[in-house]
Amino acid sequence: MNIRDTFTLWGPTSLAVLLAASLASPAFAQSADEQTENPVQEQSEEPTQEQAQEISIDAVDSAAQVADQDELPRGHFRLPEKGDVIGERYTVVVEDPKQTLIDIARRHNIGYEEMRMANPDVSLWVPGAGTEVVIPAQYILPPAPREGVVINLSELRLYYYPADKPGIVETYPVSVGREEFATPVGITRTTVKVKDPAWAPPSSMRREAAERGEPAPSVVPPGPQNPLGEHAILLAMPSYLIHGTNRPDGVGMRVSRGCIRMYPEDIKSLYERLPSGTQVNLMDAPFKAGFAADGTLFVQSFPQLEENVEGFEPLLNALERVTALTTDRDVEIDADQIQRAVEAPDGQFIALYGPQAPEPEPEPVELIDELELSAATDPDKDA
Repeated sequence: MNIRDTFTLWGPTSLAVLLAASLASPAFAQSADEQTENPVQEQSEEPTQEQAQEISIDAVDSAAQVADQDELPRGHFRLPEKGDVIGERYTVVVEDPKQTLIDIARRHNIGYEEMRMANPDVSLWVPGAGTEVVIPAQYILPPAPREGVVINLSELRLYYYPADKPGIVETYPVSVGREEFATPVGITRTTVKVKDPAWAPPSSMRREAAERGEPAPSVVPPGPQNPLGEHAILLAMPSYLIHGTNRPDGVGMRVSRGCIRMYPEDIKSLYERLPSGTQVNLMDAPFKAGFAADGTLFVQSFPQLEENVEGFEPLLNALERVTALTTDRDVEIDADQIQRAVEAPDGQFIALYGPQAPEPEPEPVELIDELELSAATDPDKDA
């Protein structure tokens, strides 16, 4: 993968957030140790009625009927004793005709693109009462060390392996930088956490706004107009943060100027538990492969980010990944299936081998023309 050097410098955006936070009340920054000594009152508050209404949907939720999660919190999964697959794919039936597919996605911890690819024939805005909607809540863990935070850019998803809970992995949908503001690949760490951050738009954004006749303010205070939302986690990578958003409908898309955006409820949860100094691995793995607990080999393929295409051979990368997993196993893999997955990157699980893999089609048998055979062996003609 295209892994850049580790970043350790502060950038202008990070400094702007920190400076604005120091000037705007009630914004503040705390380290993990400080939070332990001075817990934030807001962290223990229940969601307001307005927030609860915003994320609620009227759907028959079958999530509780899938894999036994023992009442784990949103986004939490038990690491498998064997293999690389977590979660389950399930369906819900829409009951409220006013609900959109995006509302349902947020309710089930799914991002925009994930939901769209899993339901290509369902309207995003008017799925309609009685429509069955697929919730693609099954994931192959990314090909990276299972430590700290791993963000797979092509997948638009974050994974967190909490050090104090070695048997747990958390995963949440995220937004990353659009092409002209691509989120870089690299290994960094979390630094300072800021509650209710003020936001200082970068000079480039202010210039663009001025050209449109819409001058941007030098500082946006905390509140509903702040694009950082209520929580921000600064990284030791110049100008990049993990933060919330005041536009949650865009989570799971390439819409940011390089930062990592999360649903407000997800960043709030992560903010409260993620220690400062945690490693963050920003990687780009558009093709993933892994074994399920029952021995089935699954693959997933996502659209490749344009900025990382140069020098990258998708099919070769996929073949190498599958080969690395099957070298020590007596497994025969159809390379054509891998190629089809790479050429149709829709995030769907494809079983290549094992109990859940489809039976291979029998090879066609060539039949000899009976007429020609009988003509060639006719005893009367031979006489």
